[in-house]
Amino acid sequence: MLQPSRKQEEGPATPAAVPGRAWLMLALATVGFAVNFWAWALLSPLGLRFKDSLGLTSFQQSLLVAVPVVVGSLGRIPVGALTDRFGGRVMFPLVSAATIVPVLYLGLAGHSSLAELLVGGFFLGVGGTAFAVGVPFVGAWFPPERRGLAIGIFGAGMGGTAISALTTVKLVKAHGMADPFLITAVVLAVYAVLAALLLRDAPGRAVPTEPAARRLAATLRLGVTWQASALYAVAFGGYVAFSVYLPTYLKTGYGLGQADAANRMAGFVLLAVAMRPVGGWLSDRVGPVRVLTAVLTTVLAGAFVQAFTPDLAPVGTIAFLTLAAALGAGSGAVFALVALLAPANMVGSVTGVVGAAGGLGGFVPPLVMGSLYGAYGSYALGLALLAAVAATALVFTGTGVRHALTRRVPTAQTH
Repeated sequence: MLQPSRKQEEGPATPAAVPGRAWLMLALATVGFAVNFWAWALLSPLGLRFKDSLGLTSFQQSLLVAVPVVVGSLGRIPVGALTDRFGGRVMFPLVSAATIVPVLYLGLAGHSSLAELLVGGFFLGVGGTAFAVGVPFVGAWFPPERRGLAIGIFGAGMGGTAISALTTVKLVKAHGMADPFLITAVVLAVYAVLAALLLRDAPGRAVPTEPAARRLAATLRLGVTWQASALYAVAFGGYVAFSVYLPTYLKTGYGLGQADAANRMAGFVLLAVAMRPVGGWLSDRVGPVRVLTAVLTTVLAGAFVQAFTPDLAPVGTIAFLTLAAALGAGSGAVFALVALLAPANMVGSVTGVVGAAGGLGGFVPPLVMGSLYGAYGSYALGLALLAAVAATALVFTGTGVRHALTRRVPTAQTH
């Protein structure tokens, strides 16, 4: 029998007050996430330029923009565990400072061959691990009934990829290859210093005492780890895949110029970013299962429509913007689910694994899309596969995830 929750025992009391410092910490963490994601996404807008200048194949171009994604994703597992142990006050400045090195390498020397770019892109992946720092850091500052919104707001920092999309190509054309990388390195350095001076971990933060390997093993035994990983691979993975591959898709499939394609990708990113807090906020109110059900239904419909490669105006544009809104909201809803189900002292470890799954979900589609286009001269099959994946995730949400959440908290709070 389900035991009454603390909230039910106390009746419909006003939600716990959030201290002002919590909002300041949220703002600083969100800025840090945005800055690191800006760096993480520097290669994507330049993929077409490198393809032309270095004579890359479609697969090589896809690999170039995907390498930082996969490294940043897998790196979230150890970084999430380290954040559980040492806290965001240590890890945010450390990750930001470490990302400066590959940014400077790529801007000053490592862009004249595919091998150099892949090496730089590999270490650029460090910037993508900032997500696994911010979720446990922010979550510890907020009560459970506010965490969906708070983590959703933090997740809006993924809009750093839009900064890259809007500025990188323009800066390279106007001033040369080094400029966007030098500017990003300076911003990372400023943030690292500010974070070291201003960030504070939440009072009473749960600090694990077990060795990292034992904590990781315990994390992998949690049902929420695998449930949230599967859903995040679809929601955030879809967002990442489109944010890195959309310029190529629009240029190849619709004949758009590089700058126009980058601007449209930025619009996709900004809408997804805006919808991520909405997904978290809605999950606080109606439950993550309902939000994820609506999101995945929308992704299924949008991918199905776009598989027929309709005219870009208006049907294609509407389809992509609908996908952006759904994927952004879904990303927020997944971590509302994590906030409900993960033990307090394991949120960082769970976030690391789930974040890795999301990033890996974004690593595979660009390679698949590039390979399918090279083989068939069309992206239709790739989008049909996305629709099929969304349908599978929709069934999983309505069965396994709903059941797990219902066992944890009373029905009134989950649905």
